[in-house]
Amino acid sequence: MGKPTVVTDQTFEQEVLQSETPVLVDFWATWCGPCRMVAPVLEEIASEKDNIRIAKLDVDANPITAGRFGVRAIPTMILFKGGKEAQRMVGYMPKERLLQQIQPHVTTPA
Repeated sequence: MGKPTVVTDQTFEQEVLQSETPVLVDFWATWCGPCRMVAPVLEEIASEKDNIRIAKLDVDANPITAGRFGVRAIPTMILFKGGKEAQRMVGYMPKERLLQQIQPHVTTPA
């Protein structure tokens, strides 16, 4: 539990792909309005759930990782589980809908 982790092209492998816990990565940019709307939702989830980690990757500062996963629109949120993409969501969505999308991939209830 806690706050979203900031990840970069350099730390993505270690922080996300090698994580034992499922990681929801928010691909975002400072100039993106919907990204700013989804940020507090992700912060709430990060502080409430201990069975998932939230990570944020600035696509402008880290184009290699964004390109590697084919992120074309932001915000894009990708849930990684066991080093693989398990779920992808594009655009702003309210907390309940976001949790509904990721719940099947998160094994233990929080």
